[in-house]
Amino acid sequence: MFEAAFWGFVGGAALLIGAVAGIYLPASKRLIGLIMAFGSGVLISALTFELMREAYDTAGATAALLGLLAGSLVFFCGDWLIDRRGGNRRKSPNGPQAGAGATALVLGALLDGIPESAAIGVSLIGGGSVGVAVVAAVFLSNIPESLSASAGMKATGRSTRYILGLWLAVTLASTVAAALGFGVLSGADPAVTAAIQAFAAGAILTMLADTMVPEAVEHAGALVGLLTVLGFAAAFLLSAA
Repeated sequence: MFEAAFWGFVGGAALLIGAVAGIYLPASKRLIGLIMAFGSGVLISALTFELMREAYDTAGATAALLGLLAGSLVFFCGDWLIDRRGGNRRKSPNGPQAGAGATALVLGALLDGIPESAAIGVSLIGGGSVGVAVVAAVFLSNIPESLSASAGMKATGRSTRYILGLWLAVTLASTVAAALGFGVLSGADPAVTAAIQAFAAGAILTMLADTMVPEAVEHAGALVGLLTVLGFAAAFLLSAA
C-alpha cells in the first residue's frame, strides 16, 4: 500500500510542478494548448494499452466494456454537476467562468485526478511492478492540466496561496486514491480488478474529450492533432519497452 501511495504521490506531484510553472513562468496560451495536446495523447495511449488491454485479457470483452461505459457515465454525471456550479472552464488558461466557486474548482480537480491515481494503485495488485506507462502518462498529463488551470486562475485574481493549496489538496487526494486502489482491491477477484481498470479508463477518456482536448484545440489550433499523436507514440513506445 505504501508503494502505491508513493507512486500516486509521484503522479500527483506533477500538479504542483505545473501549478508553479503556470503562476511564475510566462507561457503563451498556444504553448499551453500544445502541451495539453501532448499530455492527452500520452493518456489515451496508457488507457488503451495498459488499462483496457489488461481488463480485456483478464475479464473479457463484456466486463471491460461495461466498466468502460460505467466510468464514462459516472464522470459525465459528476462533470455535469460541477459545470452547473461554474467549473466548466476549470482547465482553461483564460480562467474559470466568472462566479465559479471554490467548491466547484476543488471538486472538478478531484474528479479529474482520482481515476488516474486509482489506476496506478490497481496496477500494483498481484505483486506486480507499477505500471510505468500509467505513472508516466498521469505525470505528463497532470503538468499541462494544472499549468493551464493555474495560469487561468491567476489571471482571474486567485491568490498564489489559494492555487497552490488547491493542487496540494488534490495531490494528497491522489496519493490516498492510489493507496486505496491497491488496499481495497488487493484481495478482490481479478475480474473485479479488471472492471475497475476499465472504469478508470472510461472516466479518463471522457475527461480528455470533455475538457483537455477542447481547451487544447481552442488555444493551439491545427497542431493539436499532431502533438496528440506524438504523445500517444511516446507512451506507446514506453509501454512496449
